[in-house]
Amino acid sequence: MKAARIYLSVLCLTVGFLFGFSPAEKKSKATWIWQSEMIGREKQEILDFCKSNDINLVYLRIEMNKPYDYYRDFIREATEMGIEVHAVAGHPAWSLKSNEKRMMNIVHWVKSYNREAQKNERIRGIQLDIEPYLLPFWETDQKRIIREWQANVQAFTAEVSKEEDLVASAAIPFWLDDIPVPGQEEMSLSKWMISQFDTVCIMAYRDTLSGQNGILNLIDQEMKEADELETRVLVAVNMKSLDEDHSSFAEEGPAHMNQQLEQLPAHLAQHPSFTGVAIHDYRYWKEATPLPPATKQRYKGTYIWRAELIGTEKEELLSFAEQNGVNLLYVRLDLEQPTSYYRDFVREAREAGIEVHAMGGHPIWALSESRSKIMKLVNWVKAYNEAVSKEEQFRGIHLDIEPYVLPVWREDKEEVLRQWMGNIEAFVEETKKETSLEVSVDLAAWLDKTPTPGQPELPFSHWMIKQLDHTTLMAFRDRAPGIIGLVENQMKYAESLQKKLVVAVETKESHEGNGITFYEEGMGEMDRQLDLVTKALDRYSSYWGLAIHAYDYWKKGKE
Repeated sequence: MKAARIYLSVLCLTVGFLFGFSPAEKKSKATWIWQSEMIGREKQEILDFCKSNDINLVYLRIEMNKPYDYYRDFIREATEMGIEVHAVAGHPAWSLKSNEKRMMNIVHWVKSYNREAQKNERIRGIQLDIEPYLLPFWETDQKRIIREWQANVQAFTAEVSKEEDLVASAAIPFWLDDIPVPGQEEMSLSKWMISQFDTVCIMAYRDTLSGQNGILNLIDQEMKEADELETRVLVAVNMKSLDEDHSSFAEEGPAHMNQQLEQLPAHLAQHPSFTGVAIHDYRYWKEATPLPPATKQRYKGTYIWRAELIGTEKEELLSFAEQNGVNLLYVRLDLEQPTSYYRDFVREAREAGIEVHAMGGHPIWALSESRSKIMKLVNWVKAYNEAVSKEEQFRGIHLDIEPYVLPVWREDKEEVLRQWMGNIEAFVEETKKETSLEVSVDLAAWLDKTPTPGQPELPFSHWMIKQLDHTTLMAFRDRAPGIIGLVENQMKYAESLQKKLVVAVETKESHEGNGITFYEEGMGEMDRQLDLVTKALDRYSSYWGLAIHAYDYWKKGKE
């Protein structure tokens, strides 16, 4: 357990330097997420909230019936942002000896999960939230409950301590210092509890710092005890509305809460055990917090179909991207080229703020017989990324598969769709194995009118959007109303899943009829129409920007 405490101290110092704080200034700022389904449906919103509120520690309730994969992406992305994720679990009845096994299940689950997870996907600690004073027989059988609670805590910390870098913590109320330990009347229950853990969150649920009933007075004894025991302390406050107004900041609001919490470091400077604050909990805090103005970076992308351009006109290509505000490139790969062929280009693009996604595709890649071609691309990119520095890595893999140009599409569209779905599932599964690569595809916007095989009520485009990190909808029209009309329903659906959509338009000459491409209208008119598209779609969180097809045609387009 001491090793865990040393590890945390080093981590805090590291995070402090990364974020520009001195070691003395940097403290933990934590919150709880009790509804684990939230990380599935609003992962990005949670991470954005953490970033805007300087949260660097999340206590996440774990539902052990969910697969490990459910948690990996959230934990990895949080870790990359400097946020530790700790599991939290508990129930008043876990204080009883009869429930020791149920309590230990969370420890075994976390250890098993961590063994299979990559380093940046691991859970860094486990917090117990056991509140036995909520049991109906607390008042009548308090000493027995406390003794069993102590035994369970010791079993828990003994098991956690077998993993030296796993932190054991607990949430405890501020008034345990008034209760003596049975058989050790000279020791308070708070001191005994503090002695067992690496970190404790003292639930100081009050809405003011000062006064007899203020936070500072109520936690004074626990802070002294923690100093003596060299245990880290987070002071926890509440944003949930309670019957007693003074027990929560719900009535005063987040601004007043922040004002009070900002004063804590100065008041507690004499306590080396004080290492931060915790706000209960994310859901109530978020609901009470005014939404910040949108600052999301929109994509403006284009396609590089000829891989030889990486070698023959790298500087011209990057200059064009800079002049036109391009920050996303889909680059078709020539897999016969050596790794070194792409390294300089990807690095220089990333230094210019441009994401580079490896691209491949062909209409026949929708068919099961061509799945190996998709896997070849995926495995090449994964091997490339492992062989190069982080600055030279591709950010994702993008597929352009358009099987509706094949004769078999007209003969048996449903069978083609089934095979396409199987290939996409295999693509996503293989790409996501041990990587953080983003997966995306081009998709004809009109596929929202095509039912999904086996799920006729679900548009095929919706099925596809659900599988991927982002989907680029080919809305090939030359007027804003036409573009918006093709994508708006899919924007609404993607928003419900917290998925990202990019809207693509065409600049290549087309013989499919008027209204398909900006070839005739020119690039100035394209820019005007796309401004209207962005203004109309900006209200959707799923709208992540534009892609212009393609570099070769765009750069030669008339003004």
